[in-house]
Amino acid sequence: MSSTPLHQLDRVVIRFAGDSGDGMQLTGDRFTSDTASLGNDLSTLPNFPAEIRAPQGTLPGVSSFQLHFANHEIATPGDAPDVLVAMNPAALKANLADLPRGATVIADADQFTKRNLAKVGYAVNPLEDGSLTAAGYHLHALPLTSMTVDALAPFDELTRKEKERAKNMLALGLLSWLYSRDTDSTEAFLRAKFGTAPQILEANLTALRTGHAYGETTEDFAVRYEVAPAPMPPGTYRTITGNQALALGLVAAAERTRLPLVLGSYPITPASDILHQLSTLKRYDVTTLQAEDEIAAVGMALGASFGGALGVTTTSGPGLALKSETIGLAVSTELPLVVIDIQRGGPSTGLPTKTEQADLLQAMYGRNGESPVAVVAAQSPTDCFDAALEAVRIATTYRTPVILLSDGYLGNGSEPWRIPSAAELPDLTVAHATEPNDLDAEGRPVFHPYRRDEDTLARPWAVPGTPGLEHRIGGIEKADITGNISYDPANHDKMVRLRQAKIDRIADSIPPLEVDDPTGDARVLVLGWGSTYGPIAAATRLVRATGAKVARAHLRHLNPFPADLGEVLRRYERVVLPEMNLGQLALLLRGRYLVDVRSHTAVRGLPFTAGELAQVIHEHLLATDREEVLV
Repeated sequence: MSSTPLHQLDRVVIRFAGDSGDGMQLTGDRFTSDTASLGNDLSTLPNFPAEIRAPQGTLPGVSSFQLHFANHEIATPGDAPDVLVAMNPAALKANLADLPRGATVIADADQFTKRNLAKVGYAVNPLEDGSLTAAGYHLHALPLTSMTVDALAPFDELTRKEKERAKNMLALGLLSWLYSRDTDSTEAFLRAKFGTAPQILEANLTALRTGHAYGETTEDFAVRYEVAPAPMPPGTYRTITGNQALALGLVAAAERTRLPLVLGSYPITPASDILHQLSTLKRYDVTTLQAEDEIAAVGMALGASFGGALGVTTTSGPGLALKSETIGLAVSTELPLVVIDIQRGGPSTGLPTKTEQADLLQAMYGRNGESPVAVVAAQSPTDCFDAALEAVRIATTYRTPVILLSDGYLGNGSEPWRIPSAAELPDLTVAHATEPNDLDAEGRPVFHPYRRDEDTLARPWAVPGTPGLEHRIGGIEKADITGNISYDPANHDKMVRLRQAKIDRIADSIPPLEVDDPTGDARVLVLGWGSTYGPIAAATRLVRATGAKVARAHLRHLNPFPADLGEVLRRYERVVLPEMNLGQLALLLRGRYLVDVRSHTAVRGLPFTAGELAQVIHEHLLATDREEVLV
């Protein structure tokens, strides 16, 4: 046992940063898994370059992984790191501005060479000139690379470069000691990953144990820390990313609809992990098809829906644009189709590995003609599971395409998820048409493909080949009821309005908007959608802690809106809407409800911080007070 004093903390934010080849994402992921096993609440923010191998030692090549863990419920990955692990000068320089005074810096001193310092513009070594200590940081400059190489000296079959690659495991072992967690689960992970490469396996295990042992024996750290478990409802938990949750949510939804799941997908960052995950779940009647392009992918999904399966396609913003014509075909044919868009920075290729919320208007209107679809948005990594169930419910109930919006922050971020039981999941059973549903002029049974359900306005879903249910389908306008091709102006007007009315009818099945207004007399409402949920929740907590009154609400359904949204907006003197775009939802709300929604926008490729939004809320509260005085 270490003799180093143990201090209790309620929360910690750690950021691992290094070159894109230093394994920072793996290191952060393993520390996250260990943290989850101890029962802490947690939230993560992976941040990495788009290049497979960015220029080594440069600022564009820095990859980082931030983890916030606590003994209480948290909503974000944290505004600023308490600890920065910097594996080279670029990692230090890229992240130093985010560190608050008093933060700890653990740096690999071996990598602060003249050449590496020059790459990022350091004239002198910041580990040696006293600047970090003078700025109030607690600096631990450790020779992590040489420590790793020395520890792996017995591994003669490995080159020095191969040995150096294990330094991330040494750093992980040290941090595991510093924050009082064992390395058992990481060792099990390494055995599973490198079981067929014994030398690599033993080298990584040795580096991990060396880092932990160094913490035990060194006098470089005056204290070590412990964060107690967070209180959580009883159940079985696991850590899950948003993309993993979407994949599992789709499988669960398919099981509840009693339909086979068919995914047509073309790999695109940051959505590819959904394809990867679903490809391992074929035993649950899941078929995954990796298409040659985005257009083929959505065509496969729509073809599967035409054949009576649950058709799904996944993409990001550029791919959503390419899928637009086929989504319009799904609108015209009135078939269920789930389109998942993991948003990223744009336009064009833009920022493939960074997050943004700028596809909302594309989801709403990015098709030719009057082509309405349902739009829903997930609010957290774990909520992606529930959002997938809701998207499938709407698509199959109302026979419509549904665009489910997530983003890179949710897709790659993780948090603890309580695994639901099957009994907790909604019954989404789908009934395909099996019999004729009308009579022809001679009184004979006939199938009319556009004879609609009175409640949902959905048309019947007939599987091709069902005897007696032959019908015409395609992208040319169809006659109401019969489905025959029609160029009649009055019929086209009627069909356009029916398709819009069907989407509007979805609002009947949406619960009232939940408003968090503890005192019931707040004058400012902070409204959000998608991944701004966590930062807004954390910011309102900070504001309320000062004694101020503020309400918040969050939208899952973006088309149609909840039926009571207009009434909620008009209840408050001021509505503030943070978005990671230039005000797309604010534009829609202003036009629909004639409410002066106040935008706060940013398109930095990063989520909002709680502190930033708290400041914005305080400014709006002060402005509301001034307006009252003027009146």
